[in-house]
Amino acid sequence: MAEITASMVKELREMTGLGMMECKKALTETGGDITAAEDLLRIKSGAKASKAAGRIAAEGVIGAYISSDKKCGALVEVNCETDFVARNEDFISFAKNLAELSAEKNITDTAALSDAMLPSGETVEAIRKALIMKLGENISIRRCSRHASHAQLSYYLHGTKIGVMVDYTGGDEALGKDLAMHIAASKPICVSKAQVSADILAHEREIYTAQAAESGKSADIIEKMVDGRIAKYLAEITLLGQPFVKDPEQTIEKLLAKKTAEVNGFTMFVVGEGIEKKTENFADEVKAQMEQAK
Repeated sequence: MAEITASMVKELREMTGLGMMECKKALTETGGDITAAEDLLRIKSGAKASKAAGRIAAEGVIGAYISSDKKCGALVEVNCETDFVARNEDFISFAKNLAELSAEKNITDTAALSDAMLPSGETVEAIRKALIMKLGENISIRRCSRHASHAQLSYYLHGTKIGVMVDYTGGDEALGKDLAMHIAASKPICVSKAQVSADILAHEREIYTAQAAESGKSADIIEKMVDGRIAKYLAEITLLGQPFVKDPEQTIEKLLAKKTAEVNGFTMFVVGEGIEKKTENFADEVKAQMEQAK
């Protein structure tokens, strides 16, 4: 039986929004498998699927850039060890410069970005190493995404932790900014339900079927319940199906129709998304230092 640690319980609570004891019990029943425990809690309690934003687990910033003609742009995530360094102006400028370099030089991967030359004549890798020496922390370029549009681009940064780039046709610059801000707030996983993978839908249908089965209703009623929940799920995770954050009475699909516009695609970066953060126990750290001092 795997040890159920406090950090595992905390992570599951953040993913599901449920109580500590419920999460610990689910982890115990699933042998410490967090993914299986999340599914178990969703079946038993009707909890929603966890969102990426609840799994922020590293420090850093998102750099963003769009060309003056709004035709090309890029997002870059640069990570560090602490929030203190993430607030450093040199560190923030480094991320911004990388986004501009990615967009202007048509660089689409971090390896090529590291080898690229900045206007100063220094390579990105040389600047990265200099920042490590200056700031005293490991610094890494995690990912970049370059956009080229035949229409227009817009971006939004929520502080420095969430970055969105949206490619859209029609409307105006204000619409583009509204769309990018909405995506940052509501975190859709794709534009339309046609883009949701069959595997994701199959998994959700399995969860909803197990939830509905506990109601004791007949098979045909259960099928209708599951179909209804799938429809609601698709509305929650697709951009077009979501209520517009500035006017919840209309969906993004209706907003775009009014503006004679459409969204061609988008990218959203959340700092540290999917990275497992090392947790430190202060008491254990002090004890270890005392042992070393003997």
